[in-house]
Amino acid sequence: MASEQDVPTNRFDVIVVGAGPAGLAAAKACAEAGLATIVIERGTAPGTKNVMGGVLYTQPTARAFPDFWKEAPVERCVVQQEVWALTADSAVKIGYRSRRFCGTPPDAFTVFRVRLDKHFAQKTEEAGALIICETKVDEVLRDGGKVVGVRVGREQGEVYAPLVILAEGVNARLALALGMQTKLQPHDVATIVKEVIALDRKVIEDRFQLTGDQGATIEMYGDSTMGKLGAAFLYTNRDTLSLGVGLLLAEKARTQLTPHDLMQRLKEHPVVAPLIAGGRTVEYLSHLIPEGGYRRIPKLFADGVMVAGDAAMLVNSLHREGANHAFLSGRLAGETAVDAHRAGDFSARMLSRYQKRLWHDAPTLRDLRKYRNATRFIESHPSALPIYPEIASDAMYEMLTVDGVPKREKQWRIIRRAIAKRGFWGLVRDAIAGGRSMW
Repeated sequence: MASEQDVPTNRFDVIVVGAGPAGLAAAKACAEAGLATIVIERGTAPGTKNVMGGVLYTQPTARAFPDFWKEAPVERCVVQQEVWALTADSAVKIGYRSRRFCGTPPDAFTVFRVRLDKHFAQKTEEAGALIICETKVDEVLRDGGKVVGVRVGREQGEVYAPLVILAEGVNARLALALGMQTKLQPHDVATIVKEVIALDRKVIEDRFQLTGDQGATIEMYGDSTMGKLGAAFLYTNRDTLSLGVGLLLAEKARTQLTPHDLMQRLKEHPVVAPLIAGGRTVEYLSHLIPEGGYRRIPKLFADGVMVAGDAAMLVNSLHREGANHAFLSGRLAGETAVDAHRAGDFSARMLSRYQKRLWHDAPTLRDLRKYRNATRFIESHPSALPIYPEIASDAMYEMLTVDGVPKREKQWRIIRRAIAKRGFWGLVRDAIAGGRSMW
């Protein structure tokens, strides 16, 4: 990465703001096509100010960085995936395990962003892009309504280009200043904390029934957030575990709970505690995650500018997909930038190809549209997260307990208890509304 003094000119073909997955993918696509490309990153190095749960999907990432898994610093190949519905003292688990996940190429890996972003930044520089760190973009420059560059916080800080790609993350203040995004509300953003817990590699493999570089992921709902709108996760790395919990900012404000409070409680949960026993916390991180979904996607393009990654709210939290959409959107923004330069046209009409690519050349917008009502369903049915794990736990305990009661009677007990907790018509309405939101 270059320093401020290393910048040879203040004019480029493309300016990329942010050196996360979206920004690096966009910059690499532009540089590969021979465009003079600069990436401006306010962190001390790519990845230092970014946090993700830790699962990276291969196929979308390879669109931007082919065969990356052969040399990138990945942790474990995810071979086992589970979803847990927690109550205060139990877990109903749904899981799937298959060696096919670790085929060639593997489906997904657990990763650490600091190591990974550094690797991708190196590949982006090798493609010809210039990356400037520890530099904050103060504002976007416009001429007659068209974006023509940025102003950074240093002497002679005006940098010009006919095209700017904003990959600035969830706090998209530049997109907001341009009127492309509106101010996010507490229900549009979640706050997440993550602990990296050191544990002997063999202990991890024994506890999660793994061999070699195989990995496991667990997503947790219900009591993991005390029934509030949020989720938790536990991922295996080579010799550490990534344990995290997130809470919608609206819930945090309403309940005065913090993710830190939930983390301490989660670590003592009777199902989670044995998995992290003997571990030592070596890192503690916090970050904001966009949760607005399809309804909060900003305007993705205007004259001379495009928005990508978290800044564009391209996160599907239901499927823990964020980095993959960032890589895809960055790559497609970069390809659109190349088209614009070849045509000598940087108008919104030309850059609208970016949004069309996000719809036709990637699943990003189609998936987000499909689940556009999912979060709204949970918000409008606040009892779902605490009650349904309890109903599932009661049902499993009843059916798996051998106590001389006939199975038909056990089934009726389960039904009566579910009705007592939610009401018959409440169950019916939830089933219909939940089905619609997922369909």
